[in-house]
Amino acid sequence: MTSGGKSKGPGAEAGVKVIAENRRARFDYTVDEKLEAGLELTGSEVKSLREGIANLSDAYALPKGSELFLLNANIGSYKAASVFDHLPTRGRKLLLHRTEIDRWTAKVRERGYSIIPLVLYFKKGRAKVELGLCRGKTHEDRRHDIKERETKREMDRAMRRR
Repeated sequence: MTSGGKSKGPGAEAGVKVIAENRRARFDYTVDEKLEAGLELTGSEVKSLREGIANLSDAYALPKGSELFLLNANIGSYKAASVFDHLPTRGRKLLLHRTEIDRWTAKVRERGYSIIPLVLYFKKGRAKVELGLCRGKTHEDRRHDIKERETKREMDRAMRRR
């Protein structure tokens, strides 16, 4: 999950259960760096995640003071929690090393990057989120990506015909 070569994502590793994926993020943003972070959750939130009730479509992370928070991530209500239930879109603290927080916070403030959650998953029983340090795509970038995808699809079809 570090920012290195191409990884196959969190679903490729053993003991990883993907809960939610933010597919729209890869269309709207160019991901420059990736990072795995833990989440500070309540009991009812963990139970909801185990049931697969989560949505990352409008979520993003922001630095507040010396901490990083995940905002607008929708973790649905857990029915059996009744009185002890949580707010679905509350801000959740991200668990990262100080150096990582400082480095990403500086990039967000200086260079116009955004921190977008890409995948939410369980790894060895712990809830994790894969964050991407992203830059917004322009209309031309999107058109270029679509053109590349179509070219690749046509090449694959030609290879299958042979």
